[in-house]
This record gives sequence, C-alpha cells and structure tokens, in this order.
Amino acid sequence: MEFKDLSKKVVENAVSYGEKYNVQIDEDFAVLKLYEEVGEFAQALLIHRKKSRPEKHVTEEVSRNELAKELADVVGMAIVIANLFGIDLEDAIDKKWIAKSR
Repeated sequence: MEFKDLSKKVVENAVSYGEKYNVQIDEDFAVLKLYEEVGEFAQALLIHRKKSRPEKHVTEEVSRNELAKELADVVGMAIVIANLFGIDLEDAIDKKWIAKSR
C-alpha cells in the first residue's frame, strides 16, 4: 500500500472514531492522544523486556504483538497530527531522513 493511501485510511479511521464517540479530533486531542499512545508503547516495552511486575509477563509472541499494536498507534496518531497541521508527512520524512543520506 502506498503511504498516501495508508495515511488517508488512518485519517478516515480517526474521523470515524470521533463520530462514533462524539469526540472532536482536533490538534489538541491528537497531540494528547499521541502522548497516551507513546506511554502505552513504553508500558508494552517494559513488559516485553520483563521489567514490569511478574504477573504482567507474557510470552515473547504476545509481547511482540503488543509492541507492534502500540507502535502502530503511535505512527497512526503522528499521521493524524500531520493531516491536522496540513503537513505532507511522506515529504517531511523524505527530507528529514532520506534525502540527507543522498
């Protein structure tokens, strides 16, 4: 899937979420939600690395799946934020990460 198509679907999902739960998906919501998702990723990483309470420990497969889901949430919210600020994230990533190495 092309990045622009992926981004469009992520934004549509966020809009749908907002409509379903009567939440305005604005810049403030999206940035705060990103912080929440980063925290959930950190929690999943602590569990994955067995640096949490033993009762939270799960198998390697389960913990990697949780890491993947939480990282997807972080990236998804970054895409939503880029959309709200009118930023072409694909172009920004190219300029910041890829073009520098050329």
